[in-house]
Amino acid sequence: MSTMPQSGAVIFAKDIRRLADFYEQLCGLAEVHAEGDHIVLESGAVQIVVHAIPPRISKAITITQPPAVREQVPIKLFFAVSDLAIARLRAAELGGHVAPAAKEWEARGFRACDGHDPEGNVIQLRQRLA
Repeated sequence: MSTMPQSGAVIFAKDIRRLADFYEQLCGLAEVHAEGDHIVLESGAVQIVVHAIPPRISKAITITQPPAVREQVPIKLFFAVSDLAIARLRAAELGGHVAPAAKEWEARGFRACDGHDPEGNVIQLRQRLA
C-alpha cells in the first residue's frame, strides 16, 4: 500500500467499478487498493476513495442515462488533464460528459471546463496554459 497522501476526497457511488474506471482513465489516477465496498485511487499527493453507497440507500437510487447532474451540492472536484479536447471525448466514452469548448474559460494559468461523471457528480477539468 502507498504512503498516506496529503489530501483527498471520498466519492460515494452506486457503481464503484464504473466510477473508479472513469477517474482512473480520465484523470490519470492509479488504483492502489480495492476491497468489496471501495476502491482507492491516487496521483501524487492526492487520493480519491470511491466508496459504495450502502445497499439500503443505493436500492432507492436510479442512475439515468445520461445521468441527472447533481448541481445542488456544495463541492466540486477538479482535476488536471493534458488536453481538454481529448478529455471531452474520453469522458463521453466513459459515460460522463464535459461541456463544449464554447463553455471553457481561463484563469490563473489554466483553461477549465465543467462536466460530470457517470453518476452525475459535477467535476471540473483544467488544462495548464503554455
